[in-house]
Amino acid sequence: MLRKPSRSTGIKALGVCALLLATFALLSGFSQPPLDASTKTAAADPKPVNTIVKLVKAVSPAVVNITTKGETRSATWSQRFGHPLPDAWRKFFETPPFSMPGPFGSPGTPRQPRRTQSYGSGVIIDSKGLILTNHHVVAGRKNATIAVTLSDENEFEGTIIGTDEKTDIALIQINAGYTLPTVPLGDSDALEIGEGVLAIGNPFGLDRTVTSGIVSAKGRRIGAGPYDNFIQTDASINPGNSGGPLINHRGEVVGVNTAIYSRGGGNVGIGFAIPINLVKELVPQLRNDGRVTRGWLGVAFQKMTPLLAESLGVGEPRGALVAEVLPDTPAREGGIQAGDVIVEFDENPVKDSGDLPIIVARTPIGKEVGVKVLRGGSERTLKVRIGKLEEKSVATPEEQGSDLGLTVRELTPDTAKKLSVKRTEGILVTAVKPGSPAEEAGLRRGDVILEVNRTPVATLAAYNQALEKVEKGQNALLLVQRGDNTRFFVAKS
Repeated sequence: MLRKPSRSTGIKALGVCALLLATFALLSGFSQPPLDASTKTAAADPKPVNTIVKLVKAVSPAVVNITTKGETRSATWSQRFGHPLPDAWRKFFETPPFSMPGPFGSPGTPRQPRRTQSYGSGVIIDSKGLILTNHHVVAGRKNATIAVTLSDENEFEGTIIGTDEKTDIALIQINAGYTLPTVPLGDSDALEIGEGVLAIGNPFGLDRTVTSGIVSAKGRRIGAGPYDNFIQTDASINPGNSGGPLINHRGEVVGVNTAIYSRGGGNVGIGFAIPINLVKELVPQLRNDGRVTRGWLGVAFQKMTPLLAESLGVGEPRGALVAEVLPDTPAREGGIQAGDVIVEFDENPVKDSGDLPIIVARTPIGKEVGVKVLRGGSERTLKVRIGKLEEKSVATPEEQGSDLGLTVRELTPDTAKKLSVKRTEGILVTAVKPGSPAEEAGLRRGDVILEVNRTPVATLAAYNQALEKVEKGQNALLLVQRGDNTRFFVAKS
């Protein structure tokens, strides 16, 4: 049988609770340290110490803004509007007095040089004025001048010491006349996915901009060239950040910001930086020789797929499949054959085809190395003496002949899927050289070339053959797929 507690019972219970609470408060007071002056100051401080603030203060003085000024030729009608001048208008505009250079130009009108400028960033790695930046920030424009602005607002003229277009790295030198602040170079291999990083640079000309994020991925290959191995970050990177440092939580440079993935030209949270460990390998050569010398094997290879692995009887897809062995090359002399699958090079495992060019390039010229291949279901090791990769000389746009200033590769279904490209064949533009005919024509990275002068080009061989027929000074009419649209561009060779 339930009954209500009496009033006196409730009062007694409340008294007991009050006694217990008072005892607990008294004991708690003895267990807490006295609140001294230092404790009071710390608690009342409106600006607590922030690690990121410390990092920015330590690193920012060594980050510089770079402005490159140079000449390009004025755009023609075709370059501005993406298609040739209609035949009915061509005769009109090419007949005096209308044949003079105008705001739109015409295919028959000489293009006049015009001054342009671009913005980038860099980081001082030597107190005597040696600055690390991107190749595309400082190279490629005729009669270019480089202005470097320091954090103290002093401006100096920069001189190119060395560049490497394949990895998009450059060194420039300024003579400030006083000791400059520097930032130490870290270890990009030690980076962890999810680790916090900072990007500092000059996006859209907004100098001293700091953004933060994390390492989103490592070892990214984005089709920029044979030595792709990027750090991906969601730290905001935009045009003008190129060449600036990616900083870890210890205040060390772990990458050089160089590219973004974007459909509209701005940041969408996917940026890429060159790992500083790769840069550290190249800096001594750029500093001493002005260029990079690389090892050479002499093979054309392709990515292994599950179907290829099954057909070749090699189990899981791994390594690099040799598609062609060029004549008079180290690979031919060492006994490598088409159809071999290279799974190890100089005791370095080749997990994917993208690993091979990086490993070979790092190998000293003249060194004899072991190359482990899978052939006919069995494994064997061949001895190969590494040769020197001969770089083609880079000419100015007026000397290039049929070279339009494009870096391209064949579009594969796999690459098309990754880039959300509807076409599954064609020539994918992976880079456009600044100041080149291709840039002036309006071509962009990510475009897919379908035709050259009305000739379909589905392979690199067809593309090169079509360009060989374009004589110096002639126009190359390019049919290009860009997004959902197909349009013509005209580039003067």
